[in-house]
Amino acid sequence: MASNNPIISMDTKKKELIGNIYRDGKLLTREEVQTLDHDFPSYGEGVVIPHGIYDLKQNKGIINLGTSKDTSEFVTDCLKLWWLEEGEFDYPHAEKILVLCDGGGSNSSRHYIFKADLQNAVNQIGIPVQVAHYPPYCSKYNPIEHRLFPHMTRASQGVIFTNLEIAQEVYTRTETKTGLHAVVNVFEKVYETGRKAVESFKDNMQLVFDEVLPKWNYTAFPQPQNVDVI
Repeated sequence: MASNNPIISMDTKKKELIGNIYRDGKLLTREEVQTLDHDFPSYGEGVVIPHGIYDLKQNKGIINLGTSKDTSEFVTDCLKLWWLEEGEFDYPHAEKILVLCDGGGSNSSRHYIFKADLQNAVNQIGIPVQVAHYPPYCSKYNPIEHRLFPHMTRASQGVIFTNLEIAQEVYTRTETKTGLHAVVNVFEKVYETGRKAVESFKDNMQLVFDEVLPKWNYTAFPQPQNVDVI
């Protein structure tokens, strides 16, 4: 791949409950902080779903905090926002984006809905996106797992997420002495679950699958229209 093309790694971190709920870690405080010691969803006042994008060349993290569901549409919206607000300025001569991601979850290699939402995102940003999924049990090799997520955890350890603003503030502290820094966005859009790609997309996919491990490696090229989903 040409040196002017971005390589990004992305994944969704474990969701956190909003409310007076205990979180691991130590924190220096002026007085004792009392919290609930169980994180039952019924005790929370909402959720924060941290989706991360790590730019390997810029050593930059883009943290998108969702407040709805971790769906393929949420993931591809995060990808689209990264390109429109960060990527196209950092890589003005890019011809393609390489995305490294796990093989399951909201960006599952097995689900047509992720491929359909990816195609829609590519149609809107106008640049090809090459996807390389890690095979099962290999997600620990995904760069974001050891270059961004541990530093997010360190920045927010012990902080009680009583509201979304606190979560956003502490995640902006994600940084390292080697230059890692993070941009934090909030997604308040409500995402629908149970969506499926229409049969016509499955039968006429325009994705180009690699000759080597095509199940996990493919490229979406911009098309003149968006893909219908149900």
